[in-house]
Amino acid sequence: MDLAVVWFLLVSILFIGFFFLEGFDFGVGILLPFLGKGDRERRIIINSIGPFWDGNEVWLITAGGAIFAAFPIWYSTMFSGFYLALLLVLLALILRGVAFEFRGKHESKMWRGTWDKIICGSSFLLATLWGVALANLIKGVPIDKSMNYVGGFFDLISLYTLTAGVTTLLVFIFHGAVFLSLKTTGDIEKRALKTASTFGIGGAVAGLLLILESFLETDIFKSSSALAAAIAAFLLLLLSYFFIKRGKSWIAMISNGLSIALGIGSLFLGLFPRVMVSSIKPEYSLTIFNAASSANTLSLMTKVALIFIPFILAYQIWTYWIFRKRVSDEDLEY
Repeated sequence: MDLAVVWFLLVSILFIGFFFLEGFDFGVGILLPFLGKGDRERRIIINSIGPFWDGNEVWLITAGGAIFAAFPIWYSTMFSGFYLALLLVLLALILRGVAFEFRGKHESKMWRGTWDKIICGSSFLLATLWGVALANLIKGVPIDKSMNYVGGFFDLISLYTLTAGVTTLLVFIFHGAVFLSLKTTGDIEKRALKTASTFGIGGAVAGLLLILESFLETDIFKSSSALAAAIAAFLLLLLSYFFIKRGKSWIAMISNGLSIALGIGSLFLGLFPRVMVSSIKPEYSLTIFNAASSANTLSLMTKVALIFIPFILAYQIWTYWIFRKRVSDEDLEY
């Protein structure tokens, strides 16, 4: 298999892992001030993702590094075109991380309340912007024959990309609520189940609308595998909603996780072998072939990846296993 194809698959898997794992982080952050009635409950909610959120971001860092090294032209064009949007993503990630760390440094209600709002707002922004960014990859952006982005910020905003942003927002809130129903007890668990029931159906409706708009706005479903993956993602989301309504959180979590994986997978399946679609001319689109590094670079990267990726995966699996138990009031330090 061509190494450019291998690295496209690896980048796809890294993004799938990021959205599957960081998706519930975003959802939990958004729900923090709404499901946590008082400081102690909010601390429980934060502690539910405390061991995981920074490790989950490693998937994004690795994906960005893989694009930079394996597809430098993709990296440069995307970061120049999406500069302002990605700057907002970076700022939101920084503020979110700082908020998690600084929230407990002072006892003041105003202090903690401010950081809670920052966690909620930054998580909301991230959940929405990622949907907009991914939708632009397949809808197409102004890329000229020199493989340069020649548009502006508002070229990234359309009804289709906003629909994608709303879809990822609702799905991630649902994902976070299901996660909290697994990791908490008592009143928080009950509120999480109720919230999941509300946002599950909203995510399904938005997901169906996004699929329908994708037929009209993109050529993603010329690939039968991409269409099959998108339909399977929608059905799994409905199945997850069905299970959460019956209080079967574990099955709902697995089903929704698979839905997210297949949804992101359908995007990359429909995009292949392109990595960015040009709205000016299809021939100007970036592909894994015209945007890739040299064969020697890809070969060296593959060897390094084969050595280190198993260790990273093993560490993350170990982390989730060690911190698998529910978080309750008894776990907080007084």
